[in-house]
Amino acid sequence: MQLIDGNKIAKEIKAEIAESTKKLIEKTGKTPKLTAILVGHDGGSESYVSFKMKDCQEVGFISDLIRFEDDVTEKELLDTIEKLNNDASVTGFIVQLPLPKHINEQKVIEAINPEKDVDGFHPTNVGKMTIGLPSFVSATPMGITLLLKRSGIETSGKNCVVIGRSNIVGRPLSILMSQKEMNCTVTVCHSATKNMKEICANADILISAMGKPNFVTADMVKEGAVVIDVGTTRMPSTETKSGFKLTGDVDFKNVADKCSYITPVPGGVGPMTRLSLLLNTLKAAEKTF
Repeated sequence: MQLIDGNKIAKEIKAEIAESTKKLIEKTGKTPKLTAILVGHDGGSESYVSFKMKDCQEVGFISDLIRFEDDVTEKELLDTIEKLNNDASVTGFIVQLPLPKHINEQKVIEAINPEKDVDGFHPTNVGKMTIGLPSFVSATPMGITLLLKRSGIETSGKNCVVIGRSNIVGRPLSILMSQKEMNCTVTVCHSATKNMKEICANADILISAMGKPNFVTADMVKEGAVVIDVGTTRMPSTETKSGFKLTGDVDFKNVADKCSYITPVPGGVGPMTRLSLLLNTLKAAEKTF
């Protein structure tokens, strides 16, 4: 079993981004700027945005954080998005999800200028990605494909099973894995799938994005399979200062020995998700999307 070290791979690519950023600034005099909008005080969102800001600093980007309380109106949020759309100094921006229930997330996503949609959630970018046109690809699916490629894992002709069909991870990932660059034969499993254990047990590459701790058990994994764990559920813990720990979808302790490669949680997909946001922001600055 070989552990796929997302931190190590992200660090290597960050160095490449930093070099590209330096050249871009020397050539154009403009520094890429990523702005994040954060609504409320969700612990996971707070941590994630904090890491994103730190990542920007490491590669030479300018970063900015706009905060709102939970009671912000939808109109206030949409007005702020419109200002960012029209601000030439902002290369790209994100609205951290989830949002409070009184705000229509899809309406917010569709209000973002697709050319600044570095999260890759706007229907225009999703549509372009689907048919293989240049676009911003959502961060977690992009990060997973980078993990596989940088780890030297053969994907062409392999049987890939994706557990989960969300618009942010499972659905776009299944499309990316089936396209010519990855060249897999893809099956998508979800809450209504029958015989899920049998389907998963035939996978050469098993990717779980269900958000259910320890959902993938040893009897669902083929000997020698590659297992990518997207899950990051916050579970109570007396072993950490924060009082919680991140737990993946995969029962790592019992599954790892069956795998040829496996990602840990944390330290696997997470760093690559943040890295992909940097890559999209650089693409936006270079106008290469």
